Amino acid sequence: MADNRIYNFNAGPAALPLSVLEEIQDSFLDFRGSGMSITEVSHRSKWFDDVINDAVERIKRVLNLDDRFQVLFLQGGASMQFCMIPMNFLTEGKHADYVNTGTWSAKAIKEARIQGKTIQVVASSEDKNFSYIPENIAFSEGAAYVHVTSNNTIKGTQWAEFPDTGGVPLIADMSSDILSRTFDADKFGLFYAGAQKNMGPAGVCTVIVRDDFLKMVPENIPTMLKYSTFAAKNSMFNTPPCFAVYAVQLVLKWLEESVGGLEKMEALNREKAEMLYGVIDESGFYSGTAAQGSRSVMNVTFRLPDEDLEKSFIQKALENGFGGLKGHRSVGGCRASIYNPTPLKAIGALCDFMQAFERKNG
Repeated sequence: MADNRIYNFNAGPAALPLSVLEEIQDSFLDFRGSGMSITEVSHRSKWFDDVINDAVERIKRVLNLDDRFQVLFLQGGASMQFCMIPMNFLTEGKHADYVNTGTWSAKAIKEARIQGKTIQVVASSEDKNFSYIPENIAFSEGAAYVHVTSNNTIKGTQWAEFPDTGGVPLIADMSSDILSRTFDADKFGLFYAGAQKNMGPAGVCTVIVRDDFLKMVPENIPTMLKYSTFAAKNSMFNTPPCFAVYAVQLVLKWLEESVGGLEKMEALNREKAEMLYGVIDESGFYSGTAAQGSRSVMNVTFRLPDEDLEKSFIQKALENGFGGLKGHRSVGGCRASIYNPTPLKAIGALCDFMQAFERKNG
């Protein structure tokens, strides 16, 4: 592996564990003695059966899921789920609640409305530019589900605790914080995550769905847009994104065997975030953009005194080996995405750089 790798703070596709990349590199041309690359083996072969089955088992262990939950690997990213969820679960006479906490929530709401589904936006943080997570939400009676986005990569906000829905099943887009912390899966009918932030490379979306939800899926929707289609075939109704699933399996193996599980991962992630927010809070130069009680542990968003300084900061950071610190194009500013694979030493180095930049320019 080359020794000129930068500290990668990209929001997605994002950093992968170095040991995972090295294992991929070592086995890429001859996958497990097959004489073929993982990109060449048949998805109907025992080699790939072992990969996908191990990935499923590891996800269920790591997240403490019981046999009611099915693990699916789909294409189309998290964005495909925005339309699939209402298509599968909002049949005639049913309605759902959505909470709008920014760009990704808004996209999910839009896709439900395009289909003419009955939804209610029961809470929104748009009044303060999506800088906080709503509290004390009045959910509607008899909703089929409540949809939330667990972490907003753009605004740097995150649900510290999932809301009490009064027994209505939760559905969550967990693309940017899945596998980063423990949570009670019993509250969820379904949750999903594009892999390219915390689980693996781009190309696969992991969907975890409860059996009672699968029973709600109607027959009269397109075959490739039905969750039940993929649940019945272990995600292999058609050819899955084999390489991406393989990489996810290796990341799960790393999380279990190298990190030591989800509780240890959560503790490490909180330590990383506290270090970085500490530099921001102690500074008169940097300012965080998310309300303190809603801050993301995965995406730390901040501003400098003016845009010229931000441009200089991003450029100087890159020259010093820190990549991906430019904020999302829709909001500007700066953002450090500190997903699971981002090591503690990367956070320490970034903190040192930020303090040095402030001393020179503050």
